[in-house]
Amino acid sequence: MGRLGNAKIHVERAIKQKKIFMIQGHYPVIRCLLRRRGWVEKKMTHHTGTTLPLPLKGQESSGMCDSDTTLDEDEDEGEELQPPQLFDFSNLLEFDDLDGTHALMSRMVRNETPYFIWTTRRDVLDCRFLSKDQMINHYARAGSFTTKVGLCLNLRNLPWFDEADADSFFPRCYRLGAEDDKRAFIEDKQLKKQEKKPVTVSPEFVDEALCACEEHLSNLAHTDIDKDLEAPLYLSPEGWSLFLQQYYQVVHEGAELKHLDTQVQRCEDILQQLRAVVPQLDMEGDRNIWIVKPGAKSRGRGIMCMDHLEEMLKLVNCNPLVMKDGKWVVQKYIERPLLIFGTKFDLRQWFLVTDWNPLTVWFYRDSYIRFSTQPFSLKNLDNSVHLCNNSIQKHLKNSCHRHPQLPPDNMWSSQKFQAHLQKLGAPEAWSTIIVPGMKAAVIHALQTSQDSVQCRKASFELYGADFVFGEDFQPWLIEINASPTMAPSTAVTAQLCAGVQADTLRVVIDRRQDRTCDTGAFELIYKQPAVEVPQYVGIQLLVEGATIKKPTTCHKQMVIHPALPHLLTQRDPGEGKDSGVLTHSPLLLPQSLHQGPAAFTPCIPTPGLWPQSTA
Repeated sequence: MGRLGNAKIHVERAIKQKKIFMIQGHYPVIRCLLRRRGWVEKKMTHHTGTTLPLPLKGQESSGMCDSDTTLDEDEDEGEELQPPQLFDFSNLLEFDDLDGTHALMSRMVRNETPYFIWTTRRDVLDCRFLSKDQMINHYARAGSFTTKVGLCLNLRNLPWFDEADADSFFPRCYRLGAEDDKRAFIEDKQLKKQEKKPVTVSPEFVDEALCACEEHLSNLAHTDIDKDLEAPLYLSPEGWSLFLQQYYQVVHEGAELKHLDTQVQRCEDILQQLRAVVPQLDMEGDRNIWIVKPGAKSRGRGIMCMDHLEEMLKLVNCNPLVMKDGKWVVQKYIERPLLIFGTKFDLRQWFLVTDWNPLTVWFYRDSYIRFSTQPFSLKNLDNSVHLCNNSIQKHLKNSCHRHPQLPPDNMWSSQKFQAHLQKLGAPEAWSTIIVPGMKAAVIHALQTSQDSVQCRKASFELYGADFVFGEDFQPWLIEINASPTMAPSTAVTAQLCAGVQADTLRVVIDRRQDRTCDTGAFELIYKQPAVEVPQYVGIQLLVEGATIKKPTTCHKQMVIHPALPHLLTQRDPGEGKDSGVLTHSPLLLPQSLHQGPAAFTPCIPTPGLWPQSTA
């Protein structure tokens, strides 16, 4: 049987088993592994009328738009594919379609429905046009945790979902485009200047700092609940401006200042109280540095480290569009990060969501860390020192002052990192602090977004979370990326990215047929009980009711008001003086005369109370 006959048999079997897939983007590993499982690729087209129509304009205008999602998949653009030997493709189908068989089969299925779709972005297609058995690697409305603004807002609701404090794993974050957030940020930045080494400033300066800290402690303890709202704060706006000038002289200009010995103990007591109620105090540092981020960009674009309040506000105020859409956020910089050989690094951690109701989360065992090309310094706020994104660092040369044991390609696997922790004398830090902390941060971020993401049973999505660690190994969640890059930019990512793609297929495809199959390095870390979702009825609430009516009859002794005797009916002629019959309906007297307002009681006069006749 020739090539054409074999291709036809293979295609007929794939159609019968619903094994037609479609890929948008350069994913040789996914394509290769699906072909090995007997799947046939349908080439993606973009003209009108395909099975993948573009989203309607204005769709998903409410909530977090997916177009703002933080993704770094386009790191692949402009990069040359690494040689195949960097991948472990033993026993897999070849990269290239040498004899044209796969291209031939793709033409045969050009009119078939794809049942597995992998794209770089969710907005490439409209999920409303997909059938229930078509799998897609994205969820709609995931911007509630994959955008900087979404993550900033949703984590504030964490206490409603779990007994946890977002400040214990997510650096404080504010939206500069929202007026209330902007005011909160200004107060935060002003306050933190008091908390930094107060014993090194002048006596008057220390007193101002301590009083401001005590006022902050009072707010945290809610002891100010009975305080008059009109009562002035300890420092007026003019006082804050003067304080900022003196602070900059101390921290940035090295001004010589003095303190009183009697203030030292008071400072230590205040800092101890702050440490008990402010989870982020240990990573604060003394320069009060913040990161200003455009809300809808990834790969470090547009990010700046700044330490002057006036410069930060000027940056966003000068652009009216920035203030209008509110997409800029400012986040506290971790000034005391864990360093490796004097160099900053961050960690990319993958996790997979296969359902949102019940929320089902898979955590990948392997990860990798990315180094900066320059030695760490808080005096140099250049991005080359503080941003570890590969898309930034790959364009820079490694500093000649770097430690020689740092890798030339600026990447380590998590196994290499664990070996380094053992050399530091902290062999248990990875398993007892770092991994549990990362798992908890991921779960909490997803919990707060569960009501926002559009749940679709045949969907799944692989995400990449970025973490920075404090000197105490505590992980701090920086952001979560949709469509994390799978580019084999180094030997480390070539191996790990191929592995996570292979294991993703094990979870979302193989496990459908065999619940006990091998899921590779993925570990199921969270699956909540299913929640019955009521039918959506809209946000318009209406309360309806009916008045309760009093009984229509009431036998009471008549109450005669002195001004109303003429309303009583006279006795009929010929009746005895001890009997009488009313010739009209029962008299209604206002209830206000003897019971209360706005009510009437039917009253029937009783014999003996009628006026006597003079006949």
